[in-house]
Amino acid sequence: MLRDPVEAEDAPQDVVVCVFHKINTFRGESAFSSWLYRLTINSVLMRFRKKKHTWIPLEERRDDDGASCSETEAVDLNLSGVLDRIDLQSAIAVLPNGQKTAFVLHDIQGYDHREIAKMFGYSTGNSKSQLHKARLRLRSLLYGLPKKECSER
Repeated sequence: MLRDPVEAEDAPQDVVVCVFHKINTFRGESAFSSWLYRLTINSVLMRFRKKKHTWIPLEERRDDDGASCSETEAVDLNLSGVLDRIDLQSAIAVLPNGQKTAFVLHDIQGYDHREIAKMFGYSTGNSKSQLHKARLRLRSLLYGLPKKECSER
């Protein structure tokens, strides 16, 4: 999410410090993992909101157009993985509602099966089944495998 390896290394340390400061705000109404996930996402979003300026040393050689050599030759970290994210979003959009809901709530938002079942009024087994079917379907969509081969794995 941060698109910068240095920022990505610093972010977990900030989250640990934030957990120590805010552990008293955990009310226990949801799973600890859900609370921690939300805290982590908020921490990352705060990093996005901070204004950061890129400083380029004056002595660095520049091309004729004014851009530094390192800027034009560097890999664009903002674009790496974009196609994978688009593929995943498209695959999730194709899933039936029950499978999509189970996948998003469990694998993306961090809810456990008991919480999902309670939200929608069905059994935890149903939630597990929907998640399993969603994962199989996503594998087949993303890797181009027929359903039968995917379920054998």
